[in-house]
Amino acid sequence: MPELPEVEVVRLGLQAHVAGRTIREAQVLHPRAIRRHALGADDFARRLAGTRVEAARRRGKYLWLELSDKEALLAHLGMSGQMLVQPEDAPDEKHLRVRLRFADDGPELRFVDQRTFGGLALDDLNEVLLPDTIAHIARDPMDPEFDLDAAVRALRSRRTEVKRALLDQTLVSGIGNIYADEALWRARLHWSRPTEKLTMAKGRELLSAAADVMNAALGAGGTSFDALYVNVNGQSGYFDRSLDAYGQEGKPCGRCGTAIRREPFMNRSSFSCPRCQPRPRRQLG
Repeated sequence: MPELPEVEVVRLGLQAHVAGRTIREAQVLHPRAIRRHALGADDFARRLAGTRVEAARRRGKYLWLELSDKEALLAHLGMSGQMLVQPEDAPDEKHLRVRLRFADDGPELRFVDQRTFGGLALDDLNEVLLPDTIAHIARDPMDPEFDLDAAVRALRSRRTEVKRALLDQTLVSGIGNIYADEALWRARLHWSRPTEKLTMAKGRELLSAAADVMNAALGAGGTSFDALYVNVNGQSGYFDRSLDAYGQEGKPCGRCGTAIRREPFMNRSSFSCPRCQPRPRRQLG
């Protein structure tokens, strides 16, 4: 699934190409794409018609368009969802699910999703302009209002492994499997380090590393392991060429030359350097 830098790349594209425009009509071409909108396709299309897109916003990996009627068009990209800006006369993509046309007759916004795990839904905005369904999501390390020390204290308060805590979006948002491994490599921490053994100083180093690696990925257009991930112009990211740990099994560590190892983690994989990131002497449990 796309992680924070990929979602931010899409948000920036939407802000540039869609913000400030008024939606003329919405067409739902596959009902599964709006399954999270309980009132169905007709209600979805009716409520969008005539609304102005005020801004494209993000909290962690969650993306939405802020609308003029104090609602949000929340986008779940899932495994393969794409938000594409296309000329109205461009041929339809094979897996086009939802189309938004605008009053200025300019380029339209298309939601394309091959695997149909993603979708769009309308949601109310709360008093701080967050969609109600994601109000529980914590700020991410790239957020200007992110409180580093508060986030470290939140991580340390959970009795779990440090990588599990990094992936808990209610503690700190936006960090997925790829960037968790990269941040842990930079901070020289093994993924199974108990959070209660994490010092404030090491916690700050870890979350600062997460911010650094995600900023670097953002500059490269995101990490693209899946040909289905693209930005609004249909371009894939290329930060995967710069990864130090994730997906690098058997390759030499960029610091010490030891072969990167892969270990099972929550039905996925975790990548680390055996020398730079030794396992903790005492495991949880």
